[in-house]
Amino acid sequence: MERETRLILVGGFLGAGKTTMLWNAAKQIMKEGKSVGLVTNDQAPELVDTKLLASNGLKVAELSGSCFCCNFNGFVDKLQMIQADADADIIIAEPVGSCIDLSATIIQPLKLNYKKMVLVSPLTVIVDPVRLASILDGGNGGLHPSAAYIVGKQIEEADIILINKIDILEEDELDMLLSKTKAFYPEKDIMVASALTGEGVAGWLKVVTSRSDAGKHITEVDYDKYAEGEAVLGWLNATLNLGGKGVEWDVVASDLMEILEDSFIMANANVGHVKMIMKSGDKFTVLNLTGTNPVSSLGEVGVADKVSLTLNARVEVSPEALESVVKEVLNGFAPEIQVEIVEWRCLKPGRPNPTYRFSEVVGVDKNPTGSFGGMEIIVLGTGCQRCEELFRTVEKAVSSMGLQVRVIKERDITKILTYNIIQTPGLVINGKLVSEGKNLSFDEVKHLIKNVIA
Repeated sequence: MERETRLILVGGFLGAGKTTMLWNAAKQIMKEGKSVGLVTNDQAPELVDTKLLASNGLKVAELSGSCFCCNFNGFVDKLQMIQADADADIIIAEPVGSCIDLSATIIQPLKLNYKKMVLVSPLTVIVDPVRLASILDGGNGGLHPSAAYIVGKQIEEADIILINKIDILEEDELDMLLSKTKAFYPEKDIMVASALTGEGVAGWLKVVTSRSDAGKHITEVDYDKYAEGEAVLGWLNATLNLGGKGVEWDVVASDLMEILEDSFIMANANVGHVKMIMKSGDKFTVLNLTGTNPVSSLGEVGVADKVSLTLNARVEVSPEALESVVKEVLNGFAPEIQVEIVEWRCLKPGRPNPTYRFSEVVGVDKNPTGSFGGMEIIVLGTGCQRCEELFRTVEKAVSSMGLQVRVIKERDITKILTYNIIQTPGLVINGKLVSEGKNLSFDEVKHLIKNVIA
């Protein structure tokens, strides 16, 4: 990038209203005479978010097939691409809705290695008020316990908690929710907004575009529970062509979403988020369904002979069951409508495997009087099981020794080869390769660290 661009990273669980918030934020930024670009993210292409934002004339880059943290280099490439395409003063990036550990895996690497490229704003996590209230009361927000764990960890690592959809709350309900949230998270900035009406968006933007205290919190994450929380959801991304003579497509879209909702209820399948965008020329309608709120819609298509439909569904069933339910609905909901499948991807996310994971906040000296605060440990490996095991062993060893050490996972093969390594996994301490090709034990890692400290 030729100049520093501000990066606003906006996390939050599926259905929290992130995309609508991004749309409103982008419009607000452009009103102020600044240029803006957006980066979206999903486990598969054919993303409603990307098509919605692009339909409004915004510059959008999509990273699909992996989350930002598991393809950090790809994320950086998208940042560079959208900065060039949009000549962006500000980039807003929306990670996968089930993604956590953004501070350790995205923000800290950016702050350390790309500080001349982007100025990172405080991490904002957008939350659905109904789901938040349930979790604060000890519930699961209508989710599998491991999916609810993801929501909790997203909130825990946030610099700013942005409670969205305040338009659905009465004043006393909002006051009570704010009071509870502040009691649970007294160290965090808590803001409120309605992405639908635009209320509170300008105030939030003013805060995140004037601060750079990003990633103040790194949380402990149980990656087994995290992986389960993602895997309990079946993911479907589909694009279809629909046809019929003089059809009122807004009615069709509403009926389709209602039938899908009923079908998931009958299948006893909790909905994380189902959304669709239906387009005809430059007209479009967007419908959203979450497990906590009624169906919401935006825009109109009107009457036409054909439309394109992009459908994204995240539902607590197996991919096979999700595919079966949706195809049955599509084949039977309106016999007079012709349905042609253009793209169809149904999957279960794999285990999260971040490119980097920092154990401490960059730019904060937590051990100013100690002698080991500047130590850096790098685990070299392209993602094999032994490499992941060594990384976890190193994290445990560092934690047990009480050291303020930056632990990095290096998966870029070009960078790995600069250490003249023959076989992975490799262990580098303060720039020196101290082990290769061996899955070191906990005690062996501690011994190697002690040798460097001595």
